Amino acid sequence: METKRKALGKGLEQLFSNEVINFENFESEIVASTKESDIIEIPLEEIRSNPYQPRKTFNDESLKELSESIKEYGIVQPVIVKKSIKGYELIAGERRTKAAILAGLEKIPAIIKDFNDQEMMEVALIENIQREDLNPIDEALAYENIIKISNLTQEEFAKKFGKSRSHITNMLGLLKLPSATKKLVEKNKISMGHARALSKISDDELINDLTDRIINESLSVRDLEHIIAIENVPKKNKLNRKVDEKSIHFIIYEKVMREKLGTKVKIKDNKIEIPFVREKDLERILEILGIEITGD
Repeated sequence: METKRKALGKGLEQLFSNEVINFENFESEIVASTKESDIIEIPLEEIRSNPYQPRKTFNDESLKELSESIKEYGIVQPVIVKKSIKGYELIAGERRTKAAILAGLEKIPAIIKDFNDQEMMEVALIENIQREDLNPIDEALAYENIIKISNLTQEEFAKKFGKSRSHITNMLGLLKLPSATKKLVEKNKISMGHARALSKISDDELINDLTDRIINESLSVRDLEHIIAIENVPKKNKLNRKVDEKSIHFIIYEKVMREKLGTKVKIKDNKIEIPFVREKDLERILEILGIEITGD
């Protein structure tokens, strides 16, 4: 994986390091390190959205403004795509692509790079949360998907994306809200503050009632919190944080083994988990451990 990342260029090496991810210079560094002859024109009809794109809705007015700019000045920066079985998948540049279609273009300048599924998911999330606000539900779903696919703890995820642990916990809590309430959050009919307060309540029927009151009575977040406090609303039990509260020794052991083996070693339930991608990767790990397998 390390060799692959370096082959993808400085931008990706920085983006997928263990440091806090910063998307600010990601595209510009990839463009700067790409020969002009390697930037090609791709038919827009052959490009489809990043399958891990967390944004489900786009601001029509913002897209129209961008399309007018494209009509006047053209595409200032190429999009980044991945070759797929049929055409190309977008890695970065979703808004530019949609705006180019609105502007009536048939082709768009693009740089082709090779990403795995986890990297595509992370790029899509980073581009959205650092460049343009996602609605809270889309953001929470993106967090949940990356945590699952990358097998990160909430603590590790928070550090990697430059967020606080409490922010990640609060965002993931929104996914447990009733569907009607989540739709209102998606449409910005109720605020993140309202949603966070509601997500602490254990009774879905009560959440729905309070959601209606927020809309009908124009309750502020402070009003809602006051109602929850004085009516002694039943709260959800605190999450069992045992998994993240490992002993300091286990955390140190994990770190040492990860550095030694070059893979995400985990220690839990009195077991050591050493994941590998394919047989060659397993052979590499066995060699590091000094385990020799001899055939008959």
